[in-house]
Amino acid sequence: MITEQTFKVSGGTRQNELGQPIGPALDNWTPCSRPLRTTMTGRFCKLEPMMPERHAKQLFEAFSRDEAGKNWTYLFADPFTGQAAFDQYLLETCCGDDPLFYTVIDQSTGLAVGMAALMRIDPAMGVIEVGHINFSPLMQRTPVSSEAIFLMMRRVFDELGYRRFEWKCDNNNTPSKRAAERFGFTFEGIFRQAVVYKQRSRDTAWFSIIDQEWPEIKSMFEGWLAADNFDEQGRQKQSLKDFSTDKEAQ
Repeated sequence: MITEQTFKVSGGTRQNELGQPIGPALDNWTPCSRPLRTTMTGRFCKLEPMMPERHAKQLFEAFSRDEAGKNWTYLFADPFTGQAAFDQYLLETCCGDDPLFYTVIDQSTGLAVGMAALMRIDPAMGVIEVGHINFSPLMQRTPVSSEAIFLMMRRVFDELGYRRFEWKCDNNNTPSKRAAERFGFTFEGIFRQAVVYKQRSRDTAWFSIIDQEWPEIKSMFEGWLAADNFDEQGRQKQSLKDFSTDKEAQ
C-alpha cells in the first residue's frame, strides 16, 4: 500500500514508491464552503444577491442603454425588448444557487448597473468560475467594473479559501479575453467546439487565477483602488497594470 511515508522527492518532484511523479501534497486540505448569498461592499460599488423584485427595473433600464445589444452577443440570452420578458428571465435563470447571481450597485448613484455570477461551484476541489457577466454602459470603463471583479475574487480566495478561480468565454470575444488578462487571469488554452449556443459552435478560451497568485493580484487591485489614485473627477492617475509587478503584462 502506498502511504504518505513512502513518498520521496527527486529533482524537486515528489515521487511515490513506484518512482512515479506525483503532485504537491495538500496535507491540511478541507473542502471549501459554498458562496454566501450576502452583499459584497467596496468603495465604488457593492454586489447584492440577485433580487428581481428589487433590481429588475433598474437593470432593464441600464441594459437598454446598450441599444445595439452588443453586450448580449456572447451571452446565452438575447437582448430583451420588454420589461416583462426580462423579469421572467431573471426569475427563471438568475435566482438559483449555481450559478449564484449578484447585482452590481453603483455606490455613487445607488442604481443597479450590471450583474455577474459565481458558477460551476466545486467546494470539494476548491474551484469556482465567474460568468454571466453583463456590465451595462453605465459601468463600462469605470472603476465600478474592475472593483466588481475584485470583490468576487476577494470572496473566493480570502473569505472562502478556494484554490482556483476561472474565467471562460467565447474565443471570438476579444474584449472578454483582454479583460481577463487585465484583471490578472492567466490564459490556459482553448477547448475546441466545447459549447453549442444560439445555433452556433463555440470554442471556449480558458483563464484562471490560482491561490498562490492571489496575494500579488490583490495588492495590484488595492493599489489601483486606493483613493489617492483618483483625481477629484474620479479619473484614474495610474492604470491597473501600473500596479502589477509582472513587467511583461505592461
